[in-house]
Amino acid sequence: MSKSESEADLVAVGGKFLYPNYRQPPFVIVRGKGSELWDKGGKRYLDMHGGIAVSTLGHGHPKLVAAIAAQAAEVIHLSNYFYNEPNIQLAQRLCGLTGMARAFFCNSGAEAMEGMLKLARRHFFDKGQPDRYRIVAFDSSFHGRTLGALAATGQKKYREGFGPLPGVTHVPYGDAAAVRGAMGPDVAGILFEPIQGEGGVLPAPAGFIGELRRIADEHGALLLADEIQTGIGRTGKFLAVQHEGVVPDALALAKGLAGGVPIGAMLCKAELEGVLPPGSHGSTFGGNPLASAAALAVLGALEAESIIENVQARGAELTQGLGDLARKHERWVSTSRGMGLLQALVLRDGVDARGVLEKLREAGLLISIAGASGLRFSPPLVVRREEVAEALAIVDRTLGSLP
Repeated sequence: MSKSESEADLVAVGGKFLYPNYRQPPFVIVRGKGSELWDKGGKRYLDMHGGIAVSTLGHGHPKLVAAIAAQAAEVIHLSNYFYNEPNIQLAQRLCGLTGMARAFFCNSGAEAMEGMLKLARRHFFDKGQPDRYRIVAFDSSFHGRTLGALAATGQKKYREGFGPLPGVTHVPYGDAAAVRGAMGPDVAGILFEPIQGEGGVLPAPAGFIGELRRIADEHGALLLADEIQTGIGRTGKFLAVQHEGVVPDALALAKGLAGGVPIGAMLCKAELEGVLPPGSHGSTFGGNPLASAAALAVLGALEAESIIENVQARGAELTQGLGDLARKHERWVSTSRGMGLLQALVLRDGVDARGVLEKLREAGLLISIAGASGLRFSPPLVVRREEVAEALAIVDRTLGSLP
């Protein structure tokens, strides 16, 4: 195929050759700038989706483009048999930002989760407790689609059909008593998301994360934070756990870390640094110079351009606006919730969420569905005030047009 192919032709070819496990709408995105995208037919969309909370700096950010191009001209890949400069710098930077001591790099959130789960199990194996491998996780959670991450995911629809996935006990999110009831001498760690993203953008109740820290300490278990969707400034702090002043024993990052270049990271405290010795875990592409340079560019822009402050300001506007829409359109909307630039407008039972999503796309707004009925907003962290207002206006008109 060539660039002269029509959008309809491209959609037809994609429908024929791509594995059909997604539900793409019938248009093809070809370029973007900031929080805007355009399809091959020239239609403009306001991007409040951000590639599922990935496009931290939006589309075509000059610092990210320049960093990728410069690194590609030097060296793209080496493997972890050798040090590379951007990766060393990135490890030091992330440890400083998170309070962790060591960083392991991979290519995705699911891989970061796999590394963290292996870390927890191997930690107790090394302590002479090989039967201590169970993880306490939460209903409605999502941690990835590899078998280990899937075992920890507390949503049946993702697990169905993949056979037994043992080693994890799921309890209701936000229920500290249920967590205590699930603990035992075989528990290696408590795994949690500060905000359950795929579960419907469900923030942890106030004090809950601190209680998880206390429970883990009381039982000698590890506290494991999944910051894949909430990290890199999305909630108004670099990590969502920092709102509660809690430091986990290990944490997983990915998504927005390199602004769209695939990367994942598992970070841990110093006492866990010897748990995975050479040969016990690895990643061919993990920590490659290209992804590391992109991540450094993202972290540099977060600081130089006061982007986390922008998240706080735009997040407050989104909170106010979604709350107003929930009250105005209470026939269709049950509530709004979230934090910073990870929020949702939750539709009432019986409302066709995918139908509403399609109408929003037709109106030029890209968002996604989280949980059964949450319209999820996860825009680039550089989104502007007028773009937040435009998105809210489109949702307002769309809900107002429902029969």
